[in-house]
Amino acid sequence: MSRSSICELCASEDGVEVIELPVSDGSDEQSVYVCANCKGQIESGDLDEAHFNCLNDAMWSETPAVKVMSYILWNTLGRQDMVDMMYLEEDERNLAEQAVNAAANKLVYRDSNGVELHTGDSIVILKDLEVKGAGFTAKRGTTVTRIGLAPGDAGHVEGRVNGTKIFIKTEFIKKA
Repeated sequence: MSRSSICELCASEDGVEVIELPVSDGSDEQSVYVCANCKGQIESGDLDEAHFNCLNDAMWSETPAVKVMSYILWNTLGRQDMVDMMYLEEDERNLAEQAVNAAANKLVYRDSNGVELHTGDSIVILKDLEVKGAGFTAKRGTTVTRIGLAPGDAGHVEGRVNGTKIFIKTEFIKKA
């Protein structure tokens, strides 16, 4: 079997496709072939530890990207015992640590109900908000489309209301 026909983590053949490491340079050397199940869990961040027991084998792969992904997943699962058991070359360990640190520092924007927000989403304002310096009030029930995320501040999003770009606290919005 070729490298691309089976999941390099759990050996499943179901819907195998390539994904890049979280801090990838886009090269094939920093990509891993994963099945639909592994991909879905990795992308959602909701990992089933029982499924990822397959990492017991994958972590010893000769493919550097597979070892790095195993390291990242063991960290996400909180399995320091398995991380400590792994052997990674210096460049592999540096890449894995970058990915773990990037994931830990990633800002997550959430509306008043705890729903995750992304660039381009539409939101609804939950209460009348006086817009300082613009001389108007953003009315409750107003839908704001194609929002942006305030850089470095998970407590605010940006959007256009009455043609004016404003920052809105996430505690006063819900995803439309």
